[in-house]
Amino acid sequence: MSKPWKVLNVELSEKIPELPLISNYAGVYVVFWWHNIPLGEREILEDQLPISASQLANLAALAIAPAVGSHLLEQGFKAPLPEVYKKNQAWHQPPEFHALTALEQPLAKLRDRFSQTSSASVSVIICTRNRPEQLARCLRSLQNLSQPAHELIVIDNAPSSDATRQLVAEMPGVKYVLEPRPGLSVARNTGIPHCTGDIIAFTDDDVIVHPDWVARIAQSFSEPKVIAVTGLILPAELETEAQLIFQKGESGFGWGYRSLTFDPEFFKDTKHLGVPVWRIGAGANMAFRREAFELLGDFDERLGAGASGCSEDSELWYRVLAEGWICYYDPTPVVYHYHRDDLDSLKHQMYQYMRGHIVALLIQFERYKHWGNLLRLFIILPLYYVKRFLIGLLTGFKGINRTLLAEVLGCFAGVRFYLKNRVNKDQ
Repeated sequence: MSKPWKVLNVELSEKIPELPLISNYAGVYVVFWWHNIPLGEREILEDQLPISASQLANLAALAIAPAVGSHLLEQGFKAPLPEVYKKNQAWHQPPEFHALTALEQPLAKLRDRFSQTSSASVSVIICTRNRPEQLARCLRSLQNLSQPAHELIVIDNAPSSDATRQLVAEMPGVKYVLEPRPGLSVARNTGIPHCTGDIIAFTDDDVIVHPDWVARIAQSFSEPKVIAVTGLILPAELETEAQLIFQKGESGFGWGYRSLTFDPEFFKDTKHLGVPVWRIGAGANMAFRREAFELLGDFDERLGAGASGCSEDSELWYRVLAEGWICYYDPTPVVYHYHRDDLDSLKHQMYQYMRGHIVALLIQFERYKHWGNLLRLFIILPLYYVKRFLIGLLTGFKGINRTLLAEVLGCFAGVRFYLKNRVNKDQ
């Protein structure tokens, strides 16, 4: 059993703390902020402690430099898009020296950049099923937003229990909608027509949101061609081995502190390999222009929890890019996620993830006949799992390989699920 990690958020505009020796922790997972803008992180091992305030400040400077440069400079600091190499992209070019030397008081400039507000109204949908304690924690965080949501809508997917209805009745300004048909995609699709805001944001009942979450989402849609936005997901805690495996694994949340623009050119460059839309973000922190659903259709109800298990979000992002629109990853809208805290739950989650992923690949091929989806299914993924299996034989089945069997079984289950649900009656 590995030791837990302490999660610490450090606001650099305030007095920087010193980190003392800690017992019963493997280390400290530190996230650095500047006036509520997340800029970077560092893992500090137990044997590196204690650390003085000046040492932590030096670590912070190194950690935040890429994000600060990305926000303030057009060249040299842009994050690389996943699984694609394009020589003409700015992040492959070194930063210009005069641009670096001209950056006086960069953190002050950064604060000014993010001080602008947006008048776009944001509706928030939270889908839930038999988790009133987690939902209550999520809703309490949504009551403390710096910019209130246009409306908060809870979709209850558990018709046999009245606990969620009673909870929502005690929360001011929250609308309750019952959807007896099971499935996350069904619940999300039920919530969409109840929204009247310019933007529809989705989060899950197992997160808490940062106070600036809605304000940052509204700011993220400044570019007219951006029709979908995702944000940064940070761990709320790292107390168990399962939570650590998920956070450090390839399927974990959190896509970095530099923004990413996923456009039709990115789609074209990766289509032959299966566009890695799963790297755009996660459904626990995503938003769409309201008209996106009129243009592209709703979530595919074969996908998501309660159906295939996952990937209802990434399949919709695939449609966004395939139809010529833009998905934008913005690290400034932040939510904190409570990962599964035991290995059995994590294995079940990874089984569901891979089952949903396989179904999404087949649905994407069904819709567009893009052969890269089948290449990923029948060539890339099998080779990936053979490699992980061989590594497991040589070094032991530890870390992310603790869930290897569950993932492989999920892949086979995904093919079976799709074959049984080939025709989507809702389309």
